[in-house]
Amino acid sequence: MQQPDVLILGLGAMGSATAYQLAKRGVKVIGLDQFTPPHAQGSTHGESRITREAIGEGEDFVPLARRSHQLWREIEAATGERLLNACGGLILARKGQASHMHAQPDFLGTTIRAAKKFGIPHEVLDAREIAARFPQFQLEGDEAGYFEPGAGYLDPEACVRAQLTLAKQHGANLRYGETITAIAHTASGSVVKTNRETYAAGTTIVAAGAWLPTLLPEIAKPLVVRRQVMFWFETESKPSYAPKNFPIFIWHWGANPDDVFYGFPQTGSEPAIKVAAEQNSRATTAHTVERDVSNAEMTAMFQRHIATRLNGVGPRAVRAATCLYTDAPQARFIIDHLPHAKDLIVISACSGHGFKHSAAIGEAVAWMATQQHTPTVLQPFALMP
Repeated sequence: MQQPDVLILGLGAMGSATAYQLAKRGVKVIGLDQFTPPHAQGSTHGESRITREAIGEGEDFVPLARRSHQLWREIEAATGERLLNACGGLILARKGQASHMHAQPDFLGTTIRAAKKFGIPHEVLDAREIAARFPQFQLEGDEAGYFEPGAGYLDPEACVRAQLTLAKQHGANLRYGETITAIAHTASGSVVKTNRETYAAGTTIVAAGAWLPTLLPEIAKPLVVRRQVMFWFETESKPSYAPKNFPIFIWHWGANPDDVFYGFPQTGSEPAIKVAAEQNSRATTAHTVERDVSNAEMTAMFQRHIATRLNGVGPRAVRAATCLYTDAPQARFIIDHLPHAKDLIVISACSGHGFKHSAAIGEAVAWMATQQHTPTVLQPFALMP
């Protein structure tokens, strides 16, 4: 039986960050993943993830985002990897209309209020100013915008790879291709069985994303796993979608909850930009999700969101990919000890907006696991009673 100080189940965004932070503290840590991270089976892939410091999902998230930006730069310096591109971020909505996202009916307004409260550099723009600065957008003329120059995008695969590299350098034992078969709660602590070993750790951290409902069915009831699709649509040479000319964006083009999509500048060598909308109506599982993307889905995405809104973006999707969100009520996070197994910590669900916070969450959970106390920054994300 393996008996590390800490056992981490899942080495995606949250697991890799926690493994690194624990190993850096000299903790004897074993990390398990059924695949070889970074991989494309869960929630941590697709070349880019939006990051921003003023968080429209609520003020509780702002300290995590800001600390993560500091940590990404520290990790870049330690590894030589480029993780964060601060190309700027723009959030748009129609004046006087709702801006729904992640259970917030006034996403734009909440973002602006958070920026003012925390002193985050930003500008509030009208439609004329947005059009002059970013001719890529086809506007109606009544838009309002929030621009954050320090926002941008993260490379999720590079972030995971860098933190796992550092974790190993600090002595973490990372085991890939190992599948968890059972988690049992005994009087002396939690026991984890896999297809290879049995583990009895001082603390077990479950960062399994969409596999969490299967591993811990006792907390699964309020969680919903949803399939999301990312698209890369071909661009023309003008206007330029290079990061120096184009920000990440979240565009609430109508008042309904589904009247929103988001996107990125061109991040690779191919002339294409990544865009996506969020699917919130149908549930799936990590085991049964449809991973192929149909031509009909590509056509629908272009016609509904892009055709009349982005200049110089054509209808041909050069590729597409699926990922998984694990949603909690009100798009909250769940980061807490299990009430019936205090040696077990869950880091999930992250409700589709967790990656930008993951570096700071890993740091805070490492403190939580070694000090046996929940730090203030994580207290808003306790399990629902």
